Amino acid sequence: MRLLALEVRNFRNIETADLLPAERATVVVGPNGQGKTNLLEALYLLATLRPLRAARYAELVRFGERRGRVRGRFALGGAEREISVEVHTGGREAFVDGKPAKSLTDYFGGVSVVAFTPDDLSVAKGGPEGRRRLLDRAVFNRFPGHLEACRDYQRALKQRNRLLKERAAPALFEAFDEALARAGARVVARRLALVAEMGPRAEGSFEAIAVGDGGLQTRYAPSGVGPEALGGEPQIAGELLAALRRRAPRDQERGFTSVGPHADDLELLLGGRPARSFASQGQQRAVVLALKIAEIENLRASLGRPPLLLLDDVSSELDPARNAHLMEYLRASNLQVFLTTTDERLVRQAAGEDARLLGVERGVFGPLPG
Repeated sequence: MRLLALEVRNFRNIETADLLPAERATVVVGPNGQGKTNLLEALYLLATLRPLRAARYAELVRFGERRGRVRGRFALGGAEREISVEVHTGGREAFVDGKPAKSLTDYFGGVSVVAFTPDDLSVAKGGPEGRRRLLDRAVFNRFPGHLEACRDYQRALKQRNRLLKERAAPALFEAFDEALARAGARVVARRLALVAEMGPRAEGSFEAIAVGDGGLQTRYAPSGVGPEALGGEPQIAGELLAALRRRAPRDQERGFTSVGPHADDLELLLGGRPARSFASQGQQRAVVLALKIAEIENLRASLGRPPLLLLDDVSSELDPARNAHLMEYLRASNLQVFLTTTDERLVRQAAGEDARLLGVERGVFGPLPG
């Protein structure tokens, strides 16, 4: 998979951008606040139909405009295809070769992306929400149907929580329990499958990055359901339904649903101890770096092609040894990558002689001066 051309219109602070990415590394250099991350966010939206940072699609539209658009032309398995997404106050619309996409499968068609941002580096020491978000992004890349399963689950969860807050009769909110359990089982089953695939790769990557820092373990921790009870989707749905009914009195008292994939966690352990509590900052960042490399390699192995990699000024947040490991990995991996940086020297090792260097100022991209 290769991105051949990118067009951005009225997205964040970018009025117009037409780029021809390098086959391997495209490096965007500039001060903070000029539009480097906005470009990566446009690419992420194009490849996933989900915002990287924004809470609403309307936030992605350039101030004063009604719609924004991102369009990309990809080489996939010897053929070319064009996908595009338009964002507006009502949401987003997806297109394949200029026509409305019939389904998510039709739209994605082999396109995948892994984003690595400075915010990701705090995942190991932060709360469960950040780890769930990191995990779900990886699951979506591997199983695109995960997006629809998450939407189904969130719809049912929102309805049940509304009734709980309104102090509705148990019969009313319990009517959503079976739908919530079925949708939740689909989410949990895919998360479990991804952790089983990616975990050993992450552990191997961490060993190479952090020699002598103890072994990394990754473990999915469901809320209200013992790990030993998790099997296939029907069994997971049954366990979730039982947990929902068991906790119904507590949920009604507190006004929210306390069990389900929205409350689960991805446990990251070093030497058997939680990385969140016992790992140094350098170890925590090595854990996240190992997870990202594992996600890339898992996609390469399972889908037969590497994803597009978006690397947003991560090098400035890593210590020299771990940044050197990342740059060496990128140099040897044959990935197509977009890197942003305030200092091109930090990424020179990965960029190589054939890199395309771009500068940016107030959302306008062009050849890097000098």
